[in-house]
Amino acid sequence: MTWTAPQITRSDIPAATGERDMLQGWLDWHRETLLAKCAGLTAEQLVQRSAPPSTLTLLGLVRHMALVERSWFRERFAAEELDDLYDLARNIDADFDDAEAAGAESDFATLRAEIAAADAAVEGRGLDETFRHERSGKELNLRWIYVHMIEEYARHNGHADLLRERIDGATGD
Repeated sequence: MTWTAPQITRSDIPAATGERDMLQGWLDWHRETLLAKCAGLTAEQLVQRSAPPSTLTLLGLVRHMALVERSWFRERFAAEELDDLYDLARNIDADFDDAEAAGAESDFATLRAEIAAADAAVEGRGLDETFRHERSGKELNLRWIYVHMIEEYARHNGHADLLRERIDGATGD
């Protein structure tokens, strides 16, 4: 049997609520949007490239966002020492370039696990808590990560819109 990406029910977009709930709600909505863009597609469809020679695929976006979730929330903010998800030393774009249909189900599970671990890493932590970014040397706070992650998902969800429409013509939020 061919694996297909599961259907997703997205949360309601947050309305009048506090800052932390608003940030978490928008982040969750964008996380679910990426998965919704993939829903119902086979693993083979998920690795169809946007416009060769580009390696951009829906599965590549899923893998990339797992890496980004892990990097910002767990490694940088929570200072967890974790093994690499992908062999970035060999290829800085391994999250995109190494996406294969055979790994699709596992890659989706990895993203879901990274989202849960990211949420657990920041549970009970204040938006004003800071860390020093290793490359820029700048002090950033958890609020900055939330805003950045919403932006990161929003940008890539735009890519996902185009990829999905190219695969099967599906459009929508």
